[in-house]
Amino acid sequence: MHPLKSVISRIQAKKFADFSKTRYAKKLRKLKDIHKGERCFVIGNGPSLTADDLDTLAKNNEITFGMNRIYKIFDKTDWRPTYYACEDINIFHDSVGEINALSSKIKFIPINVKWFNDIKIKDAYYFKANYNRKIDFPYSFSTEIDKQLDSRGTVTFTCICIAAYMGFKEIYLLGVDHNYRVTINELGETVVDDNSKDYFCEGYDDDIKDQVVHDMRNNTRCYNFAKQFAEENGIKIYNATRGGKLEIFERVDFDKLMGDNRLG
Repeated sequence: MHPLKSVISRIQAKKFADFSKTRYAKKLRKLKDIHKGERCFVIGNGPSLTADDLDTLAKNNEITFGMNRIYKIFDKTDWRPTYYACEDINIFHDSVGEINALSSKIKFIPINVKWFNDIKIKDAYYFKANYNRKIDFPYSFSTEIDKQLDSRGTVTFTCICIAAYMGFKEIYLLGVDHNYRVTINELGETVVDDNSKDYFCEGYDDDIKDQVVHDMRNNTRCYNFAKQFAEENGIKIYNATRGGKLEIFERVDFDKLMGDNRLG
């Protein structure tokens, strides 16, 4: 390694260890409770997600979080996410251009990919993504996103943590089907269900689909953590997804929720 790169790496490692003192953390702290008492929608990329539902959210001026390759549905809808988050290094390698082109107000991105993978995202609010289970926050639910966000294998959980930090009191999940064609179940067994579809469009993850097996143990666990934290802190998390297998959160009917603001 070049001597200069070695020095830079050591500096970055020190800053990473004490991330809350960095300018990136200071930037995140400005977001504390900026949406106090409001509601938002966290948009998953499951097969139940429809462009009509997204257009309805846009019509109703709802605050939304989009994630990962949500841009693949943009050709079917005028909706665009208010906020965007991604923490999957595989997606960054393939989609830097698309992510940089997003018009979202804020993009939440791990500082890990900037410092350790030399990937830079325009308009990013960088956070420290923690993968070490020994230094998790209680329930792995971060109440201080300026210190760290515990990565639990689903960016939906990360968005819920960020939404809670921003003060939202009602968080609705949409398109979070909690089911994939190939999964690892609670017994640690790999299960293949050829009748299941992973995402809202074909070709969503052709570049990495053979590298990824979704561990539903982690996903289910982190959603339970989110529910417990929410119940203890006066936050309501609802599942407005059409179908799917996520039964941890109270279900609500999306059409009834939108009422007269339903598209069409």
